Amino acid sequence: MNKIIFVLLLSAFSLFGAEVKWEKDLSSAVQRADKEHKPLMVLVTKNGCRWCDIFKQKTLTNPKVVAILNRDFVVYEGVVDEGSVPPSLMTQGTPATWFIKGKTPMFEPIMGAAESGDFLEALDIVKQEYKKNATNK
Repeated sequence: MNKIIFVLLLSAFSLFGAEVKWEKDLSSAVQRADKEHKPLMVLVTKNGCRWCDIFKQKTLTNPKVVAILNRDFVVYEGVVDEGSVPPSLMTQGTPATWFIKGKTPMFEPIMGAAESGDFLEALDIVKQEYKKNATNK
């Protein structure tokens, strides 16, 4: 019986305890994305931003979102008031989610705290466009 409880707890932790694997700095994120041929997602946030916290606590903890980001993307969080956002990715508001191929944004950023379902759809579109553009080269 103890083994069954242990396995169930371990499974629950694996499913709900998964976290997005963030790159430490933008330079290494760009290099890794290039090396692994994956789109780079840059999340621009600001300390004390309520919507940034909501997006990170709800959408970016959804097990499906986490699995897709960790498998198919390289992800980096730049914090405006910590100086870790390049000027080219600064926006009027936060959170702003950019998707980048090479060093060029693929689209305008997604602004605000997208719901999990909408964000999953956006991730699918980004993956399709990334592959389409890669095969056209």
